[in-house]
Amino acid sequence: MQKVFEKPDLLLKTEHSLCPGCGEPVALRIILELIQELGLRDRTICVAGIGCYTAFPMIMDVDVMQALHGRAPSVATGVKRVRPDAFVFTMQGDGDMISEGLQEVIHSAARGEKFTAIVFNNAVFGETGGHMTAATVLGQHTKTTVGGRDRERHGNPIKISELLAQLDGAAYVARAAVHTPSGIKLTKQYLHDAFRAQLEGKGFSLVEILTMCPTDWFVTPDQGPAFLEEKLKPIYPLGVIKSL
Repeated sequence: MQKVFEKPDLLLKTEHSLCPGCGEPVALRIILELIQELGLRDRTICVAGIGCYTAFPMIMDVDVMQALHGRAPSVATGVKRVRPDAFVFTMQGDGDMISEGLQEVIHSAARGEKFTAIVFNNAVFGETGGHMTAATVLGQHTKTTVGGRDRERHGNPIKISELLAQLDGAAYVARAAVHTPSGIKLTKQYLHDAFRAQLEGKGFSLVEILTMCPTDWFVTPDQGPAFLEEKLKPIYPLGVIKSL
C-alpha cells in the first residue's frame, strides 16, 4: 500500500497541548513541511514570541530562540544580521505582534530586515484567557469586550498586513487561513513565496495566517472554521497583498 500522508520529519510528535480545534498546529505543520522540502533544516532559526504556540518548540526539530512578549522581530533582526546565511523566521500571535510589539514589526519591515515574520491571527489573546487584542473584530465577544467589541469604546481592529505592505522595506506580504483544505494549500503557497523572498534577499516578508480559537470564541471545536469564515474573513480578506 502506498503511503500518501505522513507527518514531516521535523515535527517530533503529533500530540500537542493546545485546545481541540485550534488552528495553530495546522499552521506549524505547514511551516515544518516547507522547511523540510526546501532543505533548510540545518540553517533554520525560529524566534518565537509569547502565546499558546510557545509550546511548539518542544515538538520542533529546528533551532528556536524565545523572545520577550512582542520582541521577536528585534531578536530576529539581530540573529539575521549576525548569521546572514541562516534562514530566520518569527512565530507570533496577533496579541504578541499587533498588541504587545507593534512597533517592533513596523520598524523591522521599514528597515527591510531579511527575515520572514509569521503571525497566527485568531483575533484574541488565547494564552492569557481570551482577552481582546488589537486584531479583535468589531462585535466580537471576548473576556474584556463583553457584549462585543465596540468602535467607540475600543477602536477599530488593526489590519497588520495592509499596514506593513505600504512600507518600502516589505518585499512580500500575504494573508491566508487554515480553516479549509483549499485554505491550507494556499497558506503553504504563500509561505513558500515568503520564504523564497528571504532566500533571494529581497527584504522583509510577512504571512498572516488566520487560525481558529474555538475556546476563546465560545464555540465548539467543529464550529471554529465557520466562525472564521463568517466573522474574520470579511474583515481580513485573503490573498497576496504585496509581492516584489
